[in-house]
This record gives sequence, structure tokens and C-alpha cells, in this order.
Amino acid sequence: MLVKHISDLIGKTPLFLIPEKVHGLKNVNLYAKLELLNPFGSVKDKSAWNVLKDDIEQIAREGKTVIESSSGNMAKAMQLVCSVHDVPFKIVTNRIKVREVKQILQLLGAEVDELPGLSECPDPTDPNDPITFIDQIMSANPGKYFHTSQYTNEKNIHAHYNSTGKEIWEDLNEANEGEVDIFVGGLGTTGSTRGSGTYLKEKNPDMKNVGVIASKGHLLPGIRNVDEMYEVGLFRKDFYDDIVEVSMDESIDAMLTLIKKCGILAGPTGGGSLAAAMKYLKPLDATFTRKQNVVFIACDRVEWYLSYLQKNRPELFGITVKKDTVKAITPEQADAAPEIDCGQLEKLLNGDNKPLVVDMRGSLAFKASRIAGSINIPTDNLEDIADMGVPFGSTQKVVLVCPTGEVSKRFAAFFKAKDVDVVSLEGGFVNWRDEGKPMEKTKSGGLRAGLKKNSLVGTAN
Repeated sequence: MLVKHISDLIGKTPLFLIPEKVHGLKNVNLYAKLELLNPFGSVKDKSAWNVLKDDIEQIAREGKTVIESSSGNMAKAMQLVCSVHDVPFKIVTNRIKVREVKQILQLLGAEVDELPGLSECPDPTDPNDPITFIDQIMSANPGKYFHTSQYTNEKNIHAHYNSTGKEIWEDLNEANEGEVDIFVGGLGTTGSTRGSGTYLKEKNPDMKNVGVIASKGHLLPGIRNVDEMYEVGLFRKDFYDDIVEVSMDESIDAMLTLIKKCGILAGPTGGGSLAAAMKYLKPLDATFTRKQNVVFIACDRVEWYLSYLQKNRPELFGITVKKDTVKAITPEQADAAPEIDCGQLEKLLNGDNKPLVVDMRGSLAFKASRIAGSINIPTDNLEDIADMGVPFGSTQKVVLVCPTGEVSKRFAAFFKAKDVDVVSLEGGFVNWRDEGKPMEKTKSGGLRAGLKKNSLVGTAN
């Protein structure tokens, strides 16, 4: 096949039938839409091309720079589209958590303004908002930038209506397999699920759209936590018949199934969609009166996530897992960790023996608003400190505060086992704020100071 432009390779990705012996469902035909086989390696190739293709030549003629907020696949795909058209590309992000993403963007020569990164506990109180900074940049430089606005741009949806959804329907019909009964996809910008799901539901009005989100306190690249969906302008909760939560471990396990049992080098995002599909289908399998056609999206490739997997599953790489770490705390141990509610903490703070309140949120969120007298040790830093020893004495009560109270329970369980008088704040800082409890903030200094321009240079490790 002769190809004259890389965009000609975008789309027409295969539909793979998962063997029944792999999924074990008797009344289901389970298919993976292999979006990882797009030329730039992900489902975002379609979105990037669709939001740029009508304007890219004019952008080049006018000497503008494309600007976007992205942390992964969209950034890579847009950079490559811009590169082949000799158009500069600028990324503003606070979400790059995977080493390989930084390295590929460095390789491509991307200009990156990197805000302080999010922790593994997504923080809806954090003012560290890339879209706000993009607005500031564009206001200060009128006419210089073209903002593709992936989180609100309807072209993101249209890309998958006209390609992904249509391709799935055509492939099933050409094979005489009928229509899609259930469509499953991870929720990031929600463009792929809304576009594909809309097309497929037009063909079968009885089809179910199932969205996939990450469990609270779990970092799953490409799939958002329930507390993060407020950031996505394209998200419409009523579009989905069901939304299924999956944990990081469930997603990695399912990813390994795709790799080892099917030969599909999918990443943890595709694993998350498979895990959600299985979680959704297992209780229903015996109730189906005919074979159901179920399709999920295998979004991208595992190679992007080797450092993520090494961090969270070191045993896969022959690395001995240190038992005495925060990571070794089980969900059951975390759930059993001691907690106090906002009223109890307020009473302690007004008493004679005030506790040490450790705020585990990011620095910008802490500066913007915090519990009076608290100190700031972000989650990642506290984990590093804990690996070296116990940072708290045995004579003072410690209260750990994360955004929503999930990650702090894990740390509380760890330090409790070290004989620290420690508790986690139930519901986290969000609960404290929503109950109208007293707060303070830093009066001097702007949020803009938190921006680290071109900070990807030299940060690979």
C-alpha cells in the first residue's frame, strides 16, 4: 500500500474478537476496537486530526502556534500533526505523570508550560487550571495562538461519529454479526464515547452506552476520576446508560490479559475498559436470551506506560517489592484506618492540645485555601519521606488531609502501624470546605508563579 501522507493511515483500525476462553462469558461476543494501531499510537489520532485538518494550512500561512491542554495521547498526536505541517505547538498541562510521555514530547521538540502536577488523589479545589493559563496566554498575545480546546470542541465528538463508530458498525455488518448491543469506553474528554456511541445508537436505538471512570484515589492514564469529570465540557452524564468504576489494579490485570492471552499490546486504559466491560457483563450474562455484541476501545499501546507499570507493579520487572511502604497498604487496611469528621477536627483545633494538620494537596491548592495552621507535604513528597523513615513523633496527634479523604486513609494506616497517633480527615479538604469550616490563604504571590516554563527540558529520569 502506497501512502503519500501520514493522515491517510489514521482510522480503519481492526475490530478484534476476544476468544470466549479468555473472557468466559457464554452469551457475549466481546470485541476490542484496536485504536492503538493508529499511526501515532492511539485513539487520539482521530481527534487531533479532526480538530486541526480544516484549519492547519491557514494556521501555517498566518504563522500561528497551536495551543492545547493535554497530558498524553492528544499532545503526542497534535504535536505530530503540527510537525508535518511546520506549525509550532505549545502545551499547557498539569497532568503529565508518565515518564515516557515527557520523553516523547521532548523528542518531538514540543514547547511545554508545565504546571505543578496533580497527585494521585485528584483535587477539585486546586486552582492549578491549564485552561485558565491558556486564556491568560492568549489574552496577552492576541492573534498568535490557535486554541483547539479539546475538552469543549465538538469536532472531537464528530471525529469518532464519522470514523470509530462507523468503522465498528461497518465491520460487524460486513461479517454478518449484526449490531452493537453494548458499547464500552473510558471517559477522558469523552469525545470517543460520545461520537462512537451516538453513531452506534442511531443504528440500534436499544444499544447501551457504558462509560468507564477510575476509582477515587486511583491514577489511571487517559481515564478520569469521578471528581475530575467536572473539568470536561463535552461530558454529559445522561448520555451514558451506566458508568462503571475500575481500580488501577483491575485495569492493569485486564491489560495483562489483553497482552498475554490475546497478543494485543494495549495499555492500562484499554485494560480499564476491558475490566469495566467484564464487571458490567458478568452479572448480566446468564440473563441474555441471545448473543450480545459488546465492543470496547483499546485506546493505546503499553510502551507509553512502562515507567507507570514499573512504579505500580514492580514485580512485573523482577524488582523486589519493599513490604514496608505506603504502596503495600491494602484497600482493607486503608478502609480500617482511623478517621475523624470535620466537627471533631474543629473541636481539636480549638482545644489546648492542637494536632499537627498535614495537608497532602498540591502547593497551589494549599496556598489558595487551607485549614488554619496546617503544613503542606504533598502526597508524592510524603511517600518519599515515609520510605526513609517516620517523620512524626509519638507525642503529638497528626491529622492527614488529602482532597477527598481517600489517599490520606492509606497513609494513616501506614503511620498507625508505626505507632503514630494519626487519623485521616473524613471526606478530605473538600468536605471541610463544603461544611463551611474556617480557612486561610496566602495573601501574597500570584498563581502564575507556579508555572514552570519549558520544564520538560532535562526532567527525564
